[in-house]
Amino acid sequence: MNIKILFFSLIALLSLTTAVQAQEVQDKDLVQFSGMVLDGTTSELLPVPYTNILVVGKGRGTYSEFSGFFSLVVEKGDTVRFSAIGYKTADYFVSDTLTDNRYSLVQMLTRDDINLPEAVVFPWPSREHFKLEFLAMDVTSEMQERASANVAEDALARMRNEVRADGNENADYYLRQQARKNYYIGQTPPMNIFSPIAWKQFFDTWKEGGFKKDKDKK
Repeated sequence: MNIKILFFSLIALLSLTTAVQAQEVQDKDLVQFSGMVLDGTTSELLPVPYTNILVVGKGRGTYSEFSGFFSLVVEKGDTVRFSAIGYKTADYFVSDTLTDNRYSLVQMLTRDDINLPEAVVFPWPSREHFKLEFLAMDVTSEMQERASANVAEDALARMRNEVRADGNENADYYLRQQARKNYYIGQTPPMNIFSPIAWKQFFDTWKEGGFKKDKDKK
């Protein structure tokens, strides 16, 4: 009975020793792989944020931060693939002869320009249909006069004053004002009283009666 217990204890000890040795070998093959992903197309070396970083054949990976920094655990001999929208995909082979468990890399990505084919949109099925419809179109003098009246300078000026701005125009105007305000943070903004362009705009508005119109509206 004691012989059986000793035999099974010996087998369990050998199995545990083998598992520990295998785990140590596997831990020696692990590498903390980190670095930066930069745009190598220009001399400014700007970071490439949110780059997809994949360990080929392992089904795991990560992505770079907004500053281009990344960090993940790989094994010696792995191939790491870097891919980002607008850039060419790049592969890096982690050497299996590394002696340290940490490795840093600065990965450069080059921009990849994709030219899409030209797309021409027609309101008719084909050029032949467009040609037939265009030749059959009856443009009377009344329609010509109406079109000329719609694009007249006084009509366009009246529309600019009467038609209200939509949401996009108001948002663009607000953002431009904020950008102009932030541009002079920490310094004295220029005074338009010394600007010849501002004086010219003032006199032009005065001659056109712009100030008079504003007064009548009030």
